[in-house]
Amino acid sequence: MNKKVSNTITYIVFLLLGILLLWLCFRKIDFSQVVDYIKTAKYSWMLLSLACLGISLFFRALRWNILIESMSYKTRVSTTYESVLIAYLANAVFPRLGEVTRCGTLAKKENIPFDKSFGTVVSERVVDLVVLFAMAILVVVFQWNLLGSLVTSWVNPLLEKISSNAILGTTIIVAVVLFIIAIVFIFRKQKHLISQNKWYKKIASLWSGFLDGIKSIFTMKRKGLFIIYTILIWGFYVIMTWLPFYMLPETSHLGLTEAITLLGLATLGFVAPVPGGMGVYHFIGILLLNGFYGISESAAVSFVTINHTTQMIFYLVTGCISYIIMFFLDRRPPVNEELGIRNC
Repeated sequence: MNKKVSNTITYIVFLLLGILLLWLCFRKIDFSQVVDYIKTAKYSWMLLSLACLGISLFFRALRWNILIESMSYKTRVSTTYESVLIAYLANAVFPRLGEVTRCGTLAKKENIPFDKSFGTVVSERVVDLVVLFAMAILVVVFQWNLLGSLVTSWVNPLLEKISSNAILGTTIIVAVVLFIIAIVFIFRKQKHLISQNKWYKKIASLWSGFLDGIKSIFTMKRKGLFIIYTILIWGFYVIMTWLPFYMLPETSHLGLTEAITLLGLATLGFVAPVPGGMGVYHFIGILLLNGFYGISESAAVSFVTINHTTQMIFYLVTGCISYIIMFFLDRRPPVNEELGIRNC
């Protein structure tokens, strides 16, 4: 099957999944109540939240610069910030495209090789996953009374299934190990022939750039500043999630612990391969607010709808403005061209 056709089908499938989840979230809702909540919401809190989102993305750009500089490339802060904003716009429309987009814009604007910058983006994601994992542990510890029964209900059946199917599990592990050994053996025998393939060369180039990006975490000169930027990024994410609680009377009593919980789960919604996290974000947010915190269903629906819609508008506006500035208004030559660094 043609790759473009396959990608289109995949996109449509996940788009329909998002629409289905939206329908499940809204099918029993009294829309007159939702409209009342939307009309009476205090949007000044949402504007403050969006300001925090913009600041967090700015610190993300600064952190990215540190990784880029560790590979002996230079870039303007304005360029990386605009690239990040364009990437979030791309992710809102086409899942997984954001990382590719921001590396592509940086390659075009500042002559930084795509594979190198892509490696730094992967490095960023690894660090963010570690932060998310740490947040998840903190959430479970501080809200064990609320989430403990849910965690044990998931873990206990899994442990029972593993213990009762030890032979099957061992067989699967052995089969995987043997398969890997066979692949390595074939590759070593046919290494010269395989290395001449154009796809192998392209994958090898990307892999090399990926490794360089991972190494950049350890070779960067300003590790302390990198950690500070990471704390600031996620700190503003938490504040960004907490401030909108004050929009509605029903959610105004929720605090930072609830914000961290919502942030961690909502991130899963945006990570899901659904355009803009549509449906998945709504489903997770409503489940948490209504099912765990006892917020009325209409208020929960109104909260996640306002949150998601305003963030999508933010990404649309800032992404489009950044694209216009970067490719139509900013006529400055690439920094790496000025420094004599050539795209390899």
